Amino acid sequence: MSVILPRVLRTSSFRLTVLYAGLFGVSVLILFAVIYWATGLYMTSSLDAAVDSDLTELEDSFRSGGIAAVTARIDERVRQMPRGPMFYLLQDRGESVLAGNLPAFHGGQGWFDLTTPQPARHGGEREGAIRARGVVLPDGKYLMVGIDAFPRLEMHELILKAFGWGSMITLVLAFGGGALISGGLLRRIETVSRAARDIMDGDFSRRIPGRGTDDEFDHLVSSLNTMLDRTEQAMESVRQVSNDIAHDLRTPLTRLRQRLELAQHRARSVEAWRSAAAACIAEMDAILETFGALLRIAQIESGVSMRRFDRLDLSALLHTVAEVYQPMADEKGQRFTAAIAAGLTVRGDRELLTQMLANVIENAMKHSPPGASIDLHARAFAAAVEVVVSDSGPGIPAAERDHVFRRFYRLEGSRSTPGSGLGLSLVAAIAALHQVKIELADNAPGLRVLLRFSSPEASECRPGAPALAHPATEPRPIGAIAPRRS
Repeated sequence: MSVILPRVLRTSSFRLTVLYAGLFGVSVLILFAVIYWATGLYMTSSLDAAVDSDLTELEDSFRSGGIAAVTARIDERVRQMPRGPMFYLLQDRGESVLAGNLPAFHGGQGWFDLTTPQPARHGGEREGAIRARGVVLPDGKYLMVGIDAFPRLEMHELILKAFGWGSMITLVLAFGGGALISGGLLRRIETVSRAARDIMDGDFSRRIPGRGTDDEFDHLVSSLNTMLDRTEQAMESVRQVSNDIAHDLRTPLTRLRQRLELAQHRARSVEAWRSAAAACIAEMDAILETFGALLRIAQIESGVSMRRFDRLDLSALLHTVAEVYQPMADEKGQRFTAAIAAGLTVRGDRELLTQMLANVIENAMKHSPPGASIDLHARAFAAAVEVVVSDSGPGIPAAERDHVFRRFYRLEGSRSTPGSGLGLSLVAAIAALHQVKIELADNAPGLRVLLRFSSPEASECRPGAPALAHPATEPRPIGAIAPRRS
């Protein structure tokens, strides 16, 4: 506890609790001052009213019966109330007491607060406070009437005690509650800190446990765990790419070295050297293309291209892509058909979407035999636009469909064909950037690739979506999507 307590006292929640306790204490102090003043004023007014009432009766007695009547009335009241609470004094000009139960007083007229010995209720004497008023009668004699002010003192003492106990209980509860709340907060923060230390120590699967209370801390924990999931996925992807690069680039680099070594030992003419150099350049082009595709995927996954998002005519874009790939299908003896609904609009980067659609169509053509059918369909739904590319080729086994979007992943049947295994990885990266859902299904025979776009209106409603620019104009030439190896 000696270690935890100082940390609790240093927490922001505890300091905030102390601040609120201080503000509350000042508010209570002001309230106490107002109550103390108002109660004292009320008690003083009540005492003054009782004194004025008796003093008026004695003055009336003087006017009706003279000084003798006043003396008789005072003596009668003193006999009836020997211990108060009313006190009287009648003295002449020489300050000789004529009647009453107060000692001679040499003051003047007006109100006075006196402290005089008074008989206690249980015998003996006590120092008592008296609220009194003195007047001079017409014959020159001095008359003073007072009342015991002890109830006023009792009321003030009661208020002081109540305020004292209330303040003490409030401060104890404030500091105790602050320490309790701060301790709970500190434990939750310590849980996050322990998880962070475990992750820094290499346990990337570690996550922060939540309490299930659905409060702001649970929301923060959920956000942090989501961030950690994505970080772990990114690190796993980096490790996977590193391993894939090490394995998949080893073969072309080894082949390149062998070609150079053979040229060094066997080439005896300029033509032989030129042939070896051309083969080596082709190998280097394939390697550079692989690295270019990797850099392109990394750029897309960083989200930089979202700044270029715009509303575009997907129907026109699909028609252009279909026109570009129609000669490729004719050359391979394949039947390529396109059924594209008019007026389809989506939101995104024209160049990237063109590359994505081109890769999907090219992948279908490349892996389908001569005589196969490749179909491109596009249509609109209530809140989505669907683009379907289907073929009658060998298809992809169901067990392999979750892996084909991984970098460098290639099916056994396609390892003999040119390519780096990054075409569908690029498709997945562009689709993720545009929040396009990809579904692979059996076309019986062949493969069916479904690309589901959100409508531009739905995209505008998504939190954090970039603002729309003006509608796109006619599609620009897309010579950049000439058939490439994937």
